[in-house]
Amino acid sequence: MFDPSAYGRAVADVYDGVYGTTIPDTESAVNRLAELADGGPVLEFGVGTGRLALPLTARGLVVAGVDGSAEMVRRLRAKPGGDRVPVTLGDFATTRVEGEFGLVVLAINTIFALPSQEAQVACFRNAAAHLRPGGRFVVEAWVPDPGAFRDGTALRLLSLSEERVLVEAARLSAADQMMYTTKVNLTSDGLRLLPANHRYAWPAELDLMGLLAGLEREHRWAGWDGSPYTDDSRSHVSVYRSSPGRP
Repeated sequence: MFDPSAYGRAVADVYDGVYGTTIPDTESAVNRLAELADGGPVLEFGVGTGRLALPLTARGLVVAGVDGSAEMVRRLRAKPGGDRVPVTLGDFATTRVEGEFGLVVLAINTIFALPSQEAQVACFRNAAAHLRPGGRFVVEAWVPDPGAFRDGTALRLLSLSEERVLVEAARLSAADQMMYTTKVNLTSDGLRLLPANHRYAWPAELDLMGLLAGLEREHRWAGWDGSPYTDDSRSHVSVYRSSPGRP
């Protein structure tokens, strides 16, 4: 059974240190989201430790979050301004928050943390239910690349410095659209294994999920800077919009 709190329990204490070295261009993401919010308010699914929510709040936007992990939310609360972001604990595929929002955000591949196509469809519907007419749902995700695997496995270096070596081992199950990964985080404090599973989906499949939720794709970029999405793009930022005349 899917446990939305499991990932946070495993990584919360090292999340900022590990993923701070591998997540590119947070400033561009915040700039783009502030523009798309059109005054807000903003709801972030998988708000985590506040990488996006805190700088958006600092810009004067009202931001709320949903997250499955009490441990991750405690990290958010401990940061300056963390008490200004109300967070509802729960599965962001189904958990409802009071109010209507100008923008719902699901960043850094978190859509793939949901374990099935059904759960991902439910997430799109949940996002749509939170949007005011004309509001937007933004999904950031990598583009599946089965060709990067040899005999169904892959090993890649994510980060290398004098303080940290971060490597990811992955196994692909193409029939189920599942990728099983463990990041190996090696520092002077020792070795830490960080497992995570991904039910991946191609961009066209996400577009169909949007249509099923009553959302139409407004933009697709290769990144937060608005660069064109092409055959060579290995990630995408997709913006889905509800109808301005939606009742």
